[in-house]
Amino acid sequence: MFVKVCGTTSEEDALLAVAMGADAIGFVFAPSTRQIAPSVAADIVKRLPPEVVTVGVFRNETPERVVEIVNAAGLKGAQLHGGETAKQTQWIRRRVPMVIKAFTAGDPAIRNALEWGADVVLVDAPSPGSGVVFDWRLAEGVPDGARLMLAGGLDPDNVADAIAQVRPWGVDAVSGLEAAPGRKDARRVRAFVANAKAAEAPAYEGRDEGPYDWQEDAF
Repeated sequence: MFVKVCGTTSEEDALLAVAMGADAIGFVFAPSTRQIAPSVAADIVKRLPPEVVTVGVFRNETPERVVEIVNAAGLKGAQLHGGETAKQTQWIRRRVPMVIKAFTAGDPAIRNALEWGADVVLVDAPSPGSGVVFDWRLAEGVPDGARLMLAGGLDPDNVADAIAQVRPWGVDAVSGLEAAPGRKDARRVRAFVANAKAAEAPAYEGRDEGPYDWQEDAF
């Protein structure tokens, strides 16, 4: 199970998540209580192990700016949380190592998600980072062959049930791991990663096999 801890605002919290076994760390560059400057993220990334997947989260940013920030900050990917078109997403993907494209639960476009050309399809609640859990059945429209990452109100107490019901490739959490907005709770991070990793999940059966390795896709 691929586990991403998002909304990271400090080196301390990034190192905490890595120490607890998280596979990916997310930095929010879109307007948010957890927004940080690209320069701050760049400093944090320099202190993380090279195998950790570092991701910048954007919402309706210009494709050129997304690529600029990801590459300048030394990130390994971009997470697009806005109304980015398939063409824009594909353009970005040709210029960064990996892309996560987020869709709102219930969005009819989810059924055609593969057209965006992203490495991972994320299904989130209508208000990302709000801690609100949506009806997990709304994630069932993701097409076969897509790596599905589930987000939206996940926490240590419900992540195992979410994995059992949706059977995603990965999970992503923000508010459910915090002591306060932008500040992680060590116990919650540890429990979330442990519970997610221990949950039953199928092997990925898409275009390739095995867990996601950004280095294989890097140009």
